[in-house]
Amino acid sequence: MQSPEAQLETLKRGAAQIINEAELLAKLRLGRPLNIKLGVDPTAPDIHLGFTVALTKLRQFQDLGHQAILIIGDFTAMIGDPSGRSKTRPQLTHDQVMTNARSFQTQAYKILDPERTRTVFNGQWFEMMTFEEVMKLNGRVTLQQMLQREDFKNRIERGDAVHLHEIQYPIMQGWDSVVVKADVEIGGTDQLFNILVGRDLQREEGQPQQIVFLMPLLEGLDGVQKMSKSLNNYVGVSEPPAEMFGKLMSITDTLMARYYLLLLGEELPDIHPMDAKKQLARRIVERYHGPEAGLAALEDFNTKFSKRDVDNAEWPIVNFAGVNQDIVSLVVAGYEQGYQIAKSRGDARRLVEQGSIQLHEEKITDPKISPALAAGDVLKLDKKRAVRVG
Repeated sequence: MQSPEAQLETLKRGAAQIINEAELLAKLRLGRPLNIKLGVDPTAPDIHLGFTVALTKLRQFQDLGHQAILIIGDFTAMIGDPSGRSKTRPQLTHDQVMTNARSFQTQAYKILDPERTRTVFNGQWFEMMTFEEVMKLNGRVTLQQMLQREDFKNRIERGDAVHLHEIQYPIMQGWDSVVVKADVEIGGTDQLFNILVGRDLQREEGQPQQIVFLMPLLEGLDGVQKMSKSLNNYVGVSEPPAEMFGKLMSITDTLMARYYLLLLGEELPDIHPMDAKKQLARRIVERYHGPEAGLAALEDFNTKFSKRDVDNAEWPIVNFAGVNQDIVSLVVAGYEQGYQIAKSRGDARRLVEQGSIQLHEEKITDPKISPALAAGDVLKLDKKRAVRVG
């Protein structure tokens, strides 16, 4: 095992904030595996790469010999974490949460070593609590503390509702830390308040306080906003290998260094930027789909884009029967049938006028044209997408 000092230097890479480093070093010097907690709420069946940042850091702790504790919030997920939210999350049933949890675990174990991960559901202790115990737990936290949260304050100032069940969330997350005797809790920068509540509850219980270990919120493909499905700037870990690879190849060189650090825990290699980006995309595809899929996605990308062999590449097959044969209608149908992407006729017209649409490697720029299509023809829709005529 590395020395405590060497471990600290390794763990600090990529972290946004640690409260505090001196306490963490002291814990590392205890000479025992530390309990490293990461709590996750399975509010959806699929996760994106932004969510894997914390999982990757947990794996790093795991590889250094520490105990990874993955808490599946089957009870907290029924509330929904209010952190950073401008409105109340929809409440889920326990059955919905447990269905999502099974899918989530499968994806999380692509990063974590399941044999060295202690996975627990917080329903194991919350469903056993009496109402008297819930009241006593609530009595440890004041309303003033809760209203210090920026998200709650902002909603109240706007006149938006803050429901009482949302106030329970930080208390429940904090109590999780007491139950598992967490030495360190990993979370995104939006989790600071919740993790500090855990420290307070541990102190009141006579336990050593956990270290707050915050990871950055990963920017999405646009390089500006945090990765989010609602912003459509995400890479889902269950997406097909070719789609995942293509999305990662679209990121900027500046963002690439951050993805290496936060998703792989490594520095950007000193090689040509295009080669580094292909290596990043291949390794991430490998992580979720296996080595063969990673290599196949790389070769497919090279065929489509590096070698410019568009006609021989594999593309979704689209049957244009029953579709108006003007180019705008064909483009709309191509996106919808080939990629399940809804494009308006205005969007399609702009793509045509910009020269994005190609047939037989020739650009089509007249939105009024009705090209003759034959089975097997490849209609290129944009830099990353094309469809084959069925």
